[in-house]
Amino acid sequence: MRGKQKKIVNTGIIGIASTGTGYVTSAGFDADILIEPHFLNTALNGDEVEFAVFPQTSKEKMTGEITRVLRRAKAEFVGTVDKGKEGTLCFVVPDDKKMYTDILILPAESKRIHDNVKVLVRIVRWNDPRKNPEGKIVKVLGKKGDNNVEMESIVLEKGFQMGFPHRVEREAEALEKSSKPIPHKDVEQRRDFREATTFTIDPADAKDFDDALSLHAVGENMFEIGVHIADVSHYVREGSELDAEAIRRGVSMYLVDRTIPMLPEVLSNDMCSLNPREDKLTFSAVMTMSGDGHIKKVWLGRTIINSNKRFTYEEAQKTLDAKTGEYYLELHRLNTLAKLLRKKRMEGGAVDFEKEEVKFKLDAKGKPVSIEEKPILDAHKLVEEFMILANKEVATYLSREIKRINRGASIYRTHDVPKKEAVQELLFFLRMMGHEIMTEGKSISSKELNEIFKKIKGMPEESLVKTVAMRSMAKAVYSIKNIGHYGLALEHYTHFTSPIRRYADILVHRILQKHLHGGHLGKQEAARYHSVAEALSQREVDAADAERSSIAYKQVEYMLERVGGVYEGVISGITNWGVYVEESRTKASGMVKFKDMKDDMYIFNKETYSLVGKRTKKKYSIGDEVKIKVVGGDLERKTLDYIFA
Repeated sequence: MRGKQKKIVNTGIIGIASTGTGYVTSAGFDADILIEPHFLNTALNGDEVEFAVFPQTSKEKMTGEITRVLRRAKAEFVGTVDKGKEGTLCFVVPDDKKMYTDILILPAESKRIHDNVKVLVRIVRWNDPRKNPEGKIVKVLGKKGDNNVEMESIVLEKGFQMGFPHRVEREAEALEKSSKPIPHKDVEQRRDFREATTFTIDPADAKDFDDALSLHAVGENMFEIGVHIADVSHYVREGSELDAEAIRRGVSMYLVDRTIPMLPEVLSNDMCSLNPREDKLTFSAVMTMSGDGHIKKVWLGRTIINSNKRFTYEEAQKTLDAKTGEYYLELHRLNTLAKLLRKKRMEGGAVDFEKEEVKFKLDAKGKPVSIEEKPILDAHKLVEEFMILANKEVATYLSREIKRINRGASIYRTHDVPKKEAVQELLFFLRMMGHEIMTEGKSISSKELNEIFKKIKGMPEESLVKTVAMRSMAKAVYSIKNIGHYGLALEHYTHFTSPIRRYADILVHRILQKHLHGGHLGKQEAARYHSVAEALSQREVDAADAERSSIAYKQVEYMLERVGGVYEGVISGITNWGVYVEESRTKASGMVKFKDMKDDMYIFNKETYSLVGKRTKKKYSIGDEVKIKVVGGDLERKTLDYIFA
């Protein structure tokens, strides 16, 4: 204790930085409360805690102490067994950088595990912050460095599971037996689109097909376009084992070398997947559109389709480019309409955050042999536009119905306006990059952002500027309170189009079906959906973190095989301890440490986030193109060491 009188105890959620310092967010305070490591008192990242605030002067940052942990956010951690030189004590060193202490494994259990293997461990006791937490081994994963072990480590670390419980698999298998072929009673009340020209467009390695598009002319320069979505809610019923597992997972996870599905394979890749030349149950948004992209009519409801063809994005693009081939006329018409829809969205203020991603080619052991940028094709944009349109129309209908009957609720995909502080930081960054924005520093419109993005298209700093801009934005979340979607510039938006891989979409399907049959969510259901929406938002974050972690692991693994190689890169950040550089082709981020910049003494200018050589006046700034040499790295920590070449 500091010997100061403490304030009244409050509650909040604590976040832990990789340095071990804590920051508590609490509804009763405008700013986070800093918790120094020796005042954490066993609190871990994400825990709900009670805390006391120390007295302070008006200019000091608020500091405090954790007085009690109310609820643990996480009890299980992945880590590496360390038996030490003497072998008397056994610890698990966590992979999680925010877990600031090793976990002690008691002697009775430590005898059966080997040193330097990866395990999943559960904390069973930790009452004294002066001691290490005691843990129990839940699962031995295998040898550190093995591809399968490392990928499973990433999955488990985020609270997901590789496989499904037996009871869930059994229920899925029983469902398959009772649903093949599709019973006549399941088709009777559905609109039949089996004669309509319909196809899917997906990645080449996709196994689950959520969505299909149909198109046919219904008059002169008038078209009926169907966005047909797998009717997962028909199979995954409330109260079932499948439903409980899907809620727990929340989303499918896409790692570099594998998919961790939300639903068992028999559903995700077979029963629900819109495979070609098979009758499939769907939930559809059918829009009647004029050739100039105006929507004349919208119909929503359950349908049955039979897809004529499964396109990959590359195949669809090849057909569009060749101006001939199977279903060219349909693809061309959809592409023309998609471009009109996109143009209208952009003119309406939607932000173009589109940026290229990387794809990996792996050998039989999972090692990356090449990394390339994924091209963004018109075929990608075609699908995206019609999915956005369907999501918008469903949300608009639900909002209108809820308002009309003055009761009920739905789940929306919302995106708040960026916070003032984040906007000011973004404006500073853009000006530092040479892009002057004529505002007072209080806000930046989506149109202004898009103008910047147009100017830098194809330039080395394009990816960096878009990444920084995205980080300055609020996070898109699920909510029963509709505040609109800033990034898409839409008043109403939801997720309806991917129920195989997102549980939120299943909920939206259920809500939509209720309203189409004259019902709505009751007060108790709405309250439950509120908490489910919050949980799903967090699961989405966890899955995205895992996906980024798997990409970073493979990038580091690839570059460590090329130590000594010289590459081109772009400076992405400058700190007190070094310069971050993103390699241009692989997007692999690494650091040039100040101690390795031996050609001069460099001064760090905090105002411009640049380095200037004291003798040579050589300057390094964010966005500069540089040449770097790979000199090392740490695969476990997913970090790379560069030097300027």
